[in-house]
Amino acid sequence: MGISGKTHLRGANLIGAKLQGADFQEADLVKTNLEGADLRGANLKKADLRGANLSDTHLLEGKGANLQEANLQEANLQGASLVKTNLEKANLERANLQLANLHLANLKGANLKRANFQVANLEGAYLQGTNLEEADLYGAGLQEANLQEANLRGANLYGADLHKAYLLRANLEGAKLEGANLTRVHDLSIDQASKVKTLYNAKLDEEILIPLKEKYPALFRGPEE
Repeated sequence: MGISGKTHLRGANLIGAKLQGADFQEADLVKTNLEGADLRGANLKKADLRGANLSDTHLLEGKGANLQEANLQEANLQGASLVKTNLEKANLERANLQLANLHLANLKGANLKRANFQVANLEGAYLQGTNLEEADLYGAGLQEANLQEANLRGANLYGADLHKAYLLRANLEGAKLEGANLTRVHDLSIDQASKVKTLYNAKLDEEILIPLKEKYPALFRGPEE
């Protein structure tokens, strides 16, 4: 698709459009409707996609689409296929990524504050240094995800699967981990875990579960206990 960068398609209706390999670098796509569009291999680096509708879009081809430094604030990416997509340093604040597939996606340094990742697939995703403050990760799959130095302050991780995730220096202050799977996580310290809001019904390995229960029993009490 021979669309050059810096294109202005603000508010355009591109439902189901075939845009494989399109060059949208630095393009103005504010509130553009791209529902179900085929953006495999597209270059969306630094594109302005604030409020855009990318629900059910396809962005996977080879290494994935390039959305590096794109502005996706409040964009709708519900159910989007973002496997291996490059979202490094992208702004996804308050974006809707419910049910999205972000398997092996690169989100290093991205702003994901208050984003909706309910039941999203983030298995193996690279989330080092991301801002996930108050993000909704209810039931999200974060198996083997790299969350080193990520800010998860106040995040909702109810029922999330963090099996084998990497948590070195991650900020978990006030995070809700009720029913979460934290088995075989890497580099989770007692100090980190002690700052969460709740670990009620969470699954933890004995080497961290036992000392936490001894020192911080309140973390394991149910809401009505």
